[in-house]
Amino acid sequence: MPLGLASQEIRIFKVEDFDLKGKVKSCLVSTKYGMEEYDFNEDGLLSKSVTRYNDNDYDITYYKYLGGTLLEKRFENYRDNTFDPASSIANIFTIDSTTNLKITEKIISYEKEFLDQYEYFYTNDTIRRIVRTNNEGIDETLISYTMLNGEWTKTYKLHEVLKESIRTSEKKENDSIISKTVLTKKYLDGEPNAAVEEVFDGRNKLTSRTKFFYDSKSNQFTKERIERFNYDESGMLLTLQSGIGKSIKEKAYVYQFDSNDNWVKEIITPDNTYKTRKISYYEDMDEEVKKD
Repeated sequence: MPLGLASQEIRIFKVEDFDLKGKVKSCLVSTKYGMEEYDFNEDGLLSKSVTRYNDNDYDITYYKYLGGTLLEKRFENYRDNTFDPASSIANIFTIDSTTNLKITEKIISYEKEFLDQYEYFYTNDTIRRIVRTNNEGIDETLISYTMLNGEWTKTYKLHEVLKESIRTSEKKENDSIISKTVLTKKYLDGEPNAAVEEVFDGRNKLTSRTKFFYDSKSNQFTKERIERFNYDESGMLLTLQSGIGKSIKEKAYVYQFDSNDNWVKEIITPDNTYKTRKISYYEDMDEEVKKD
């Protein structure tokens, strides 16, 4: 695969997930709300993330891999510059691929207290079952896939009770995908509760997101909020329109770029808020050879 990358349940974050390009080593994001720090290994996988609320309070998450497979994820909590083991946890992953793939995730506290265990069962690299075990008992989620009229539906059932469904449909032109629509419905005790419909263009850029709530009186999903995203030719977000009916607000985005075509400053109007990014890169080995 590598293991884990094929699963939506165990996600591995890469450079591209942070709107970054190239051999990025680290990225420091600054806003008026705080700072985020991201470190990546030379394979482009996230190895460390830091959320800083102020100089004394911050959270650190470490990621450990083996050949692209996620082995550990450790979350450490610091308050008043002091490590808090009681609220820090470790996720430990083990892989069993002797027959069909099985990934076991154990969650323990830094005080060695068992919190949770998840077992992910696959058939032909497709996740089919999740078993959760903790002090309260065992929960089993079954995942099924159906194809109808060219649309794929992925369904989650917890103890045979419908929990979530994800329906994906694609529009193609000359064997190329020109748009994709993903409708996710959430259920509470088997009854409809909320939904989100997302539309992506041929570049896999999100172009619209519609949120719904379930109206029990009319027995149907009702639109709650609509967001529309517009991009330039290079895929950079230009405007975001959000709201519903006559209550529509628009934000515009302006960028400054570095020499690697990554943005280092994002200005949002009319709010006049901004983000800055300080990005460092791994040195290109070919360039090093040329220097020598």
